[in-house]
Amino acid sequence: MASMISRIRDRLDRLGVLLSCLCLVHCVLGLVLVAGLGVGAGVLLDPAIHRVGLVLAVLVAAVAIGMGALRHRRMAPFVVAMTGLTFMGGAVAVGHGTEEAVLTVIGVVLVAVGHILNLRKPAR
Repeated sequence: MASMISRIRDRLDRLGVLLSCLCLVHCVLGLVLVAGLGVGAGVLLDPAIHRVGLVLAVLVAAVAIGMGALRHRRMAPFVVAMTGLTFMGGAVAVGHGTEEAVLTVIGVVLVAVGHILNLRKPAR
């Protein structure tokens, strides 16, 4: 049973890293396409996408990193991921623009790092 739970947590951490990377690509490509070419603003900058992404990030991080913190008794992944989620929440709050992009990039990188730290086996 413990190994099955560990596998589920590992998969959720990997999903968290993937979602963070997709969010980062969305953010950077969105800025390039909208600012540089003037296309896709209606779809790429829709606030609903950012709110849904934040909810997904919070859910995946809560389950995967929460399980990891309980199992491994290491707080670093939790603290790093929560800091990232805070930046992501700030990005949703400030609206579109450079500030949003910077906060989002910092946030998703920190959330991904939290998931990666959670995947690493603790030193014994």
